[in-house]
Parts: sequence; structure tokens; C-alpha cells
Amino acid sequence: MSYGAERPERPLYEIKANLFKALAHPARIRTLEILSASDHPIPVSEILAATGIEPTLLSQHLAVLKRHHVVLGRRVANAVYYQLAHPRISELLLIARAFLADNLEASRHQLEAFDALPPLGTS
Repeated sequence: MSYGAERPERPLYEIKANLFKALAHPARIRTLEILSASDHPIPVSEILAATGIEPTLLSQHLAVLKRHHVVLGRRVANAVYYQLAHPRISELLLIARAFLADNLEASRHQLEAFDALPPLGTS
């Protein structure tokens, strides 16, 4: 099966994969959570203060998010303000958090079952 013959544009699954790659860093997730918690654009200085990320690294992470249309940036005088590019990004973060919570809960139950096992004798 050839994928190249019928694709004038990149397939949707490739675009989705690139979106998830853009999200696949803890600093970017933290940045998105900060932006998600606000109803107005946040200056980079506040993001820096909240994350503790080095300014050059934060700039690189924001560039990745901007390139993939996850955030929007706007310069006002000497400051750059960022906001989520789409409100559904907040929903995506909430779903990811719920998924993580469900997995942690399942792990907790498995750990409780493990702890309930009878002790083993020593040989």
C-alpha cells in the first residue's frame, strides 16, 4: 500500500502526531497549564517566574508550541504575551490529567493488592 500517491497534503494522523510531539515535554505541558489557568494573555516574565525555566529554554519551548499553533504570542512594547491558540487545548490538558489520575488509581489498587500478599518465608 503506497501512501505517497494519494496525498496532496500530509495525512491527518501525521499532523496529529506532530501536535503530540509538540506537547511531549514537561516544560511545555507546565507552560500550557499556566496559560490554561488564565483568562487573559500571560507575559513571558510571569511564565518564567512560575516555571523556573531558563529564559532561552522557555523561548525555545514557546517557539515549538507556536510553530504547531498551540499558543499565540503578541509583543506589547518590550514584553511578549502568550495565550492558548484554542480553548479546546484546556480540554485536552484536562483529559490528559484525568487519564493520568485513572492510571495512578489503578496502580494504587495494584500496589494495595501486592501489599496484601502473605509474607514469604526465607530459605
